[in-house]
Formats: sequence, C-alpha cells, structure tokens
Amino acid sequence: MEEYFPAMKKLAFLFVVLTLSATAQVTIDNLLNVPFPASLTSSPDGRRIAWVFNDQGRRNIYIAEAPDFVPKKITGYTEDDGQEITSLQFLPDNNRLIFIRGGAPNSANELPNPIAIQPGVERAIWIINSDGSGLKKLAAGFYPKVSPDGKAVAYLSGGQVWLVKTDSAGTGKKLFHSRGSQNNIRWSPDGSKLAFVSNRTDHSFIGVYDFSTKTIRFPDPSVDRDGHPVWSADGRQIAFIRTPNVRNRLPFVAAREGHPWSVRIVDVATGQAREVWRARPGRGSVLHQGIPVADNLLWWLDDQLVFPWEADGWQHLYAVSIHGGEARLLTPGNGEVESVQVARDKKSLIIVSNIGDIDRRHIFRVSPASGRPQQLSVGDGIEYEPVETTAGIVCLRTDATTAAWPHLIQANGQARMLAPDMFPKTFPKKDLVVPQPVFITATDGMQIPAQLFLPKGAKAGDRRPAVIFFHGGSRRQMVLGFHYSQYYHNAYSLNQYLAAQGYVVLSLNYRSGIGYGLEFREALDYGAAGASEYRDVEGAGLYLAQRPEVDPKKIGLWGGSYGGYLTAMGLARASDLFACGVDLHGVHDWNQVIRNFVPSYLPEKHQAFARMAYESSPMHFIKSWRSPVLLIHGDDDRNVPFSETVNLAEALREQGVYFEQLVFPDEVHGFLLHKNWLSAYKASADFFKRMLEKK
Repeated sequence: MEEYFPAMKKLAFLFVVLTLSATAQVTIDNLLNVPFPASLTSSPDGRRIAWVFNDQGRRNIYIAEAPDFVPKKITGYTEDDGQEITSLQFLPDNNRLIFIRGGAPNSANELPNPIAIQPGVERAIWIINSDGSGLKKLAAGFYPKVSPDGKAVAYLSGGQVWLVKTDSAGTGKKLFHSRGSQNNIRWSPDGSKLAFVSNRTDHSFIGVYDFSTKTIRFPDPSVDRDGHPVWSADGRQIAFIRTPNVRNRLPFVAAREGHPWSVRIVDVATGQAREVWRARPGRGSVLHQGIPVADNLLWWLDDQLVFPWEADGWQHLYAVSIHGGEARLLTPGNGEVESVQVARDKKSLIIVSNIGDIDRRHIFRVSPASGRPQQLSVGDGIEYEPVETTAGIVCLRTDATTAAWPHLIQANGQARMLAPDMFPKTFPKKDLVVPQPVFITATDGMQIPAQLFLPKGAKAGDRRPAVIFFHGGSRRQMVLGFHYSQYYHNAYSLNQYLAAQGYVVLSLNYRSGIGYGLEFREALDYGAAGASEYRDVEGAGLYLAQRPEVDPKKIGLWGGSYGGYLTAMGLARASDLFACGVDLHGVHDWNQVIRNFVPSYLPEKHQAFARMAYESSPMHFIKSWRSPVLLIHGDDDRNVPFSETVNLAEALREQGVYFEQLVFPDEVHGFLLHKNWLSAYKASADFFKRMLEKK
C-alpha cells in the first residue's frame, strides 16, 4: 500500500500536467498569431492571385500562380507599425499591381500613426512588379482606379480627382476641380472619360469629365442624391441610382420605409435621361447600402441592370431591362446577398450569400436562365472574397476551428487550403469547440439568434462562469466560425479562448444586426430611438442563468463599439444579473456619438429626439450601475470619440463603481497594432478571471 499511493499520486500529477498542457495550447497568442489574409484579387487573365497577409502586425503582399499557387512574398515590411495595405489590384498587363499603404485621416486631418513614426506617415498609392521589383510611390492619395489601358491611375486627394501615370513616380496632378467632394470614380470603357459623383452636402450629382475637351458636365442634375454610376459596354450611356434626400435623417434609428429610390440611364452625348425602374412604396423603398463590392449597380449582358432590393424583406439581387419593365428576382430564398461581381465569362454573376445557411457564407453562381443560384462552395465553412482563376475559384475561407486562409474551390465544392505549410503549426485547431446555433427569448418575447460555446466536458451542475459577447456595428453578424472581418475574427478567437478556460460563452446576434432580413435589421425602437436591443441583452442573461452548467451569479459581458454600448447598458441597468464587463470603445451617450457621424447634429434643435437618445444611453442609468468594468480605448478613435470613455470613467468615479482602464495612445477604433490586440484580450481574460472565477 505504501508503494500504491505514491504511484497514484504520480498518475494524478501526470493527468493534471497533461490536462493543463492540452488547455495551454489554446492561448491568446496562438489564436491571434495566424497571418490574417485580406484584399484577395486576381489578374485579368486569371493566372495569378495576390493578397495581403497581416502577420502579427507585419503587413505584406503575397502572389501565387495557377495551378499550384505557391505563394511568394513581394514586399518586405518588417514592423508592427499600424500602416495598412489596401486596394490591391492588378494592372491590365497582368504583371504589375498597385496598392495603398497608410490609413485614412481623422477629423483633424491626422493620419493613423500608433507607434509615432517620425517625422510622420502618409497614405499613398504604390506600384510593384509581380516579382517584387520596381516598388515605387505613385502619389499621395486614395481610391485608385486604373485606366483601361493601364497607363494611368485616377485617384482622390482632398476631395478632388487627380491623375498619375503608372510609369511616373510621385508626379500626380489634379485632373479637374469641382465644388463639393468627389468620389465613385469610373473610367469609360475606352478611357476617354471619367464618371464620378460630386457630393454637395444635401444632394449629389453624376459628373462626367472629358479628357479630349478637358470639360465637366453634370447630366440630369436634381435635388436628390445620385450615385453608383456604371457605364454601358459601348460607353454611350451611364446608369445610376437616384435616392431622395431625407432632411434630418439621423443614424442609429430604424428606416423601414421612405420615398422610393430609382434607377436611371443618361445618354452621355445628349444628356437625355430617363427612369428605368422605381422601387415600390413599403418594404425596399429605402436603399440599403449593403453590397459595396458592386457599388449597388451592375450593367450586365449588355441590356440588363442588376441591383439589390429588399422587396420581400431580404437583400436579394434583381435584374431589369435597360428599356424598363418589372424587376426579376435572381436570388430567391431566405438569406441575403453580401457581395456580387460579374464573372469573367461576362454572362454570369458570382455572389456571396447566406441563403440556405443563415449563419455562414457560401459562394454561388447566378446565370441568366438558371432560375436560382447554383452553390459553388459547400460544407461547414465560411467562404468569401471569391476571385476567378484559370484553375477555378479561389477564396478566403474559415470554419469553426480554422482561421481565415486562402482556399481553392474544387469541382465537388470542397475547399482545398493553399500553402498549408505556411499555416502556423501552433494553431490549436483540435482543442477548439464548435459553437452551436441557439435562440434565446428576449424579454419582449422576440426570438434572437445566438451561438453557444460550451467548454469541452461541460455538464449539468458545473456552475461555471459565463460570458456574453456582443458584436459591434450594429450592422454585423457573427457567423458559425472565425469571422471574415479581422476585428470579429479576433473577437471569435477570444470567445474560443474563454471557452477553453472553462467559460460558457454566448455570442449574441442581437436585433438591428444583418443577415436575418430587413425587419430584424431595422428593428423598431433600436439604438438611439429606444434601445430595444437591451431586451435581447437581458434575455440572454436570463437564458444563461437558467442553463444547468452556469453559475447565475457569475455572468459577465463583453463587446466593442456597439457591443461596448450593450455591455454598458447591461451593467448599468442590470448589475444584479451581470457581475462584470469589458467595454471596448463603447457608446455611452448617443447625443455625443451621433454628432461624430453627423457634425451638424445639435441636440437642442431636436429636443424630443435628444431626450429619447439620452434615455437610450448607458449614462442615463449610471446611478444603478454597480458591477465592475474594464474600459479599453484608443485615443485616436475615429468611430467612437475617446471622450465617451473619459466621461464614463468620471461618472463611475462619482458613483463609487470600481473600474479599470487600458488606454492605447494614438490607436484607432479597430486596433492597428497587433501588440495592442494581445494586450487588450489578455487584460480582458485576466479581468474576467479575477472578477468571475475568484469572485
């Protein structure tokens, strides 16, 4: 017996060590250190692809050639410096690429510079050969559009349109001057003209610049907002969308109906315009800006115009003849189209949608005579950013236990990972959990979708701590896997880490988010008009409190931006239900945040609305806030003013509420520095550990 017990002690010790080592594989570092891919693009001939990898803050461009797609890094940036690389696109010669390096300025015209690079940073357009040679700056600016012959790039700077030759270096010149602020640059097919949108505060025009005469015309001007111009194949006509202006429309308020928008065509030579189609009153009468890839309007098959419309309550694609008539539904089914592009064959459309799989994304092809979309990617993954190549469709893909990575969609619809040897061996795929789709009942009875992360081995009677996560936006949807946006890809990682630490995690797709139709998105009384989402927050807390695995006294909240708002609302209104929270750059007073999006907004001129907005804010409930909170914010935030956290901290001090803070100097809303993501999430996990596990 004397020998038996020491042996048992050794076995027990070994079991604990093995268990801890298995759990230790799921670390915040291992989850966040996977290079995140973005800006996937293909060459015009389909033989090459390129994308950007953000590898622990070091952003670089990679190129691979069909059919093997062996990646090659063609830039050599080596620091976690916060300088983004975006707008990656091939030139028509299939060999050169342009891209933007650097971020957008804030309201004080300061560019993002989170590590204080001296003497400063810039946002500039660069060009590089596919073998990595010939890197040079073309011009300081953004929104580059390559001419059809590849010899020039039109771009924006200071609200005006500029031009630079692709064989020059830093010699861009203003192309013309127009009142207002210009955007939506579109080259004519022969490169002789540029269409653009000229924004004039409460209205906007479609403009056309003629290179031969060096003149500007504004065909078919109106008192409305005209945008999304698209050229016909012969360059003789421009189609565009006309949206009636709405005076005093404020953000974060439901907009289910309005004066209907329309599609128009103008003859470029004569200026004669006509209405092709108009939305019906009621559902779909308000244009939802939900398909940025296509800019909401495509010219298809020479005589068809394609656009998104929510006539049946879902964001679907419709086609209408350029001669008018009824719009034809192209994408039937419960679900929404999130991106669309004309295929290389010019006869079909490639779309990304959640039709038929509401909490994921898949790739579909829409043909003129097919009747309904043909699904090209299958399985339990999330496929997005598709590009066509000579070897098939390449996309970015994630799933419940695999981080985002480039994949090739094979003939059977299955996805094959490209460059698997580059995927980090330390990634803890086998130790992650697969979230379950569930519905919770809000306190007003509405059914709200959510995703439940149950720790491995969880069982009734465990009395585990639990955490509820709220995404931001609110126009977002968490999916059943790593998210296609890096911000929420990171958030999903933290949810997985917390589950690995033994927490029951609930990721709530609260009302006013996307993916579930118009009425869910444009929820009545949401946001600044009544905070109806709080009913979902409270319902989620009650759902967890009743689960047999959860200790109802140990439920925490966390989220960023709009998710920080709901975290603060939960703590302020229900400190008896929610024990603590982590509030990342959250909204705390709608009247202050609305002004950040609409500078002309003055609460004193909208007294009834301003009263409701304040009563829909956490600050209104500050006297009932008792639960501790961790506040995290970067002080160069361009979405939610840093003052929101400053003012909340002052109010919490006055109430004697315990709070901790983590502030990142010169950091923006979606943290640019990898080290700041690590710091924020490690601080969050530590806060929950101290407030929930050791409570």
